[in-house]
Amino acid sequence: MNALPSHPEIVIVGAGPSGLALAAELRRQGATPLVLDRQAEGANTSRAAVVHARTLEVLAPLGATAALLAEGVKVPIFRIHDRDKVLMEVDFSGLDTPYPFTIMCPQNRTEGILLERLRAFGGEVERPVDVVAVNVRGNGVDLAIKRDGKAEQQIQTNWLIGCDGAHSVVRAAAGVAFEGGAYEESFVLADVRMNWPLSRDEVSLFFSPAGLVVVAPLPDEGYRIVATIDTAPEHPDIAFLQRILDTRGPQSAGSTIQEIVWSSRFHLQHRVTATPRVGHILLCGDAAHVHSPAGGQGMNTGIQDAVSLVQPLLEAVGSSATTSLDAWAARRHEIALDVVTMTDRMTRAATLKSAPARLLRNTALAIAGHIPGMPAKLARLLAELDNR
Repeated sequence: MNALPSHPEIVIVGAGPSGLALAAELRRQGATPLVLDRQAEGANTSRAAVVHARTLEVLAPLGATAALLAEGVKVPIFRIHDRDKVLMEVDFSGLDTPYPFTIMCPQNRTEGILLERLRAFGGEVERPVDVVAVNVRGNGVDLAIKRDGKAEQQIQTNWLIGCDGAHSVVRAAAGVAFEGGAYEESFVLADVRMNWPLSRDEVSLFFSPAGLVVVAPLPDEGYRIVATIDTAPEHPDIAFLQRILDTRGPQSAGSTIQEIVWSSRFHLQHRVTATPRVGHILLCGDAAHVHSPAGGQGMNTGIQDAVSLVQPLLEAVGSSATTSLDAWAARRHEIALDVVTMTDRMTRAATLKSAPARLLRNTALAIAGHIPGMPAKLARLLAELDNR
């Protein structure tokens, strides 16, 4: 086992999508960040699955987009249903981007692609490494780490970037507020193989009196199911998931789940840091903002945080000028607030309890779906193209 450098210029904590994208792009541009992650390789779960157009744009220079296109399922349509009735169709095919669609690709496979690109540029992730202490000094940060459970090692760095998730150790060390709240409902998530009556060209959201369910195609003829539930089992089984589809999905043509690849439950929060920059500490992805999976914005926003940080960070490393970093922090904070506001509204609208409120929501969506330009506007918003 090689010794870790004691004075790296840049340290990235967390090797999820944000950390890997940041590290790979830094490597591509000649920097040599030290990347630390507490998990063994491949220990992460599927979780996020949607890759939007803007993310495909920012990952293209890395070579990751070509691999995502080859690995994932290209989906140009998002349809909102009230059981068998289509309320609104959002078509991404008219967007002004080389990638007028979404790509459905499980997060673990997206991470595998980003890790391969990092290695192609000479980088690696050091695992398993726990950050046990973070101390801020005037012109940098001191870390105490444990590598593979062994004795502590001290590391000094000029720039520390927290990509270490919602329970970020780096954010806690920065002392920055993580403002927001939590949703009452549980969410069920599962990757399955099943007979599904609708086209694999669409992601389908179904409203029903029993609650909502989203069904999306995955590679290898799989499907992702996401549903709200008041009380969910820790690991939903086939019978539980089948009841969700039977009571919420299409009525005219049923579906039959044959196999569960992976399933889980989770509770959601909606929080944003007061700022993603505190001196020489920077925050990306879930360390800076967490929110509902509505619209598939989370992983995409985090990857874009990371890639957009590279030039301002390299400028600060090369000249000590931090004006561009301040501008990056202000812009990414603004985007995070907008994303959390949008996903919160979508989630609250989707989980309405009263029948009159649900009727009003469905009527409003059906009307909006026929207003010229409205579906296209929503497609652009979900694709995050205005975050260029």
